Amino acid sequence: MNPYLQQLQPYPFAKLAKLKAGVEAPTDLPHIALSIGEPKHTPPAFVRDELIENLDKLSAYPVTKGLDPLRETIADWLSQRFKLQGVNAESQVLPVNGTREALFAFAQAVVSPGSQVLMPNPFYQIYEGAALLAGASPYFLNCAAETDFKPDFASVPDSVWQACDLLYICTPGNPTGALLSIDELKQLIALADKFDFIIASDECYSELYFDESAPPTGLLEACAELGRNDFQRCVVFHSLSKRSNLPGLRSGFVAGDAEILEKILLYRTYHGCAMPVPTQFASVAAWQDEQHVQQNRELYRQKFDAVLDILDGCLNVTKPEASFYLWPRVGDGETFTRELFRQQNITVLPGAFLARKANGINPGADYVRMALVATLEECVEAAKRIRSFCR
Repeated sequence: MNPYLQQLQPYPFAKLAKLKAGVEAPTDLPHIALSIGEPKHTPPAFVRDELIENLDKLSAYPVTKGLDPLRETIADWLSQRFKLQGVNAESQVLPVNGTREALFAFAQAVVSPGSQVLMPNPFYQIYEGAALLAGASPYFLNCAAETDFKPDFASVPDSVWQACDLLYICTPGNPTGALLSIDELKQLIALADKFDFIIASDECYSELYFDESAPPTGLLEACAELGRNDFQRCVVFHSLSKRSNLPGLRSGFVAGDAEILEKILLYRTYHGCAMPVPTQFASVAAWQDEQHVQQNRELYRQKFDAVLDILDGCLNVTKPEASFYLWPRVGDGETFTRELFRQQNITVLPGAFLARKANGINPGADYVRMALVATLEECVEAAKRIRSFCR
């Protein structure tokens, strides 16, 4: 067996199941799950229709590089969304089966054994697993209130940057919703140039924001402002899961540095993970439409406004800059989670399960993550129960 497998920790939801084991929730209260970041809004009907209309194409092997119309549609979307000039659909875009698969595979292709892979802490656990199975060492950058829940890049010594092959960033952040500014992204690009590492920007929450006039900045947008239209050392990951409520479609893309993407395509060709042709046609339809995305954001705005109004004064929580998560400080996240389930039949996720101990602390230990993915009515009911629990 691969010896690196022994370094993997149980996934957060396995830890959550163990935490809840033997705890009896009240049977007179319907269960409300706020633990998993799985969108529950209705997927666009036209995407489903496009999928059905192309089912006859299941008889053909898909090519790993993806169909020209899909890559061209993604290039157009990137250009419009992030004010880019001349994204090359042939060499700078690669469709993938969701960002989870791509974020993991990316490290296997670009990381040298024995190197360092830097990542935010708390983090999406795929980053850590990808680093470990590539034979690298994860280096955790604590995201604390003191740094506005952004990674503490200033604390990283030069010796770590010199050993770094890959830096994972997540903006908007999971679980905090924090955004990296365009100036901060430019500073990271300068560090990548100085120390010769790659930046992988997980931007799968980029379309879940509250101010229609101020969408979050992306890494390629920072590149463009610097005149780096080759996106050297920079790669972004986007998905239809959150943007379009299509987690089951398993559709996303990687875009950026053409030289890096050439190697990723080679890896994926052997990996055998080409996107099915009907899925590609459905994805074209989804990326071409913004109306359903705006409606999606409005549903989240309604939920955040209602929930935060109810929780005001009883829970230490603020509205995030983006994403669909709340990140309240509760003192002991594991105890809060277990007792909330016991008393109110609501499941949240302890922040400690999303982080690792670094610099003497687990930066998630005092927090829980709440995903406002249920219906407005369920979220309001959950907020009322949480208020009762806290009081």
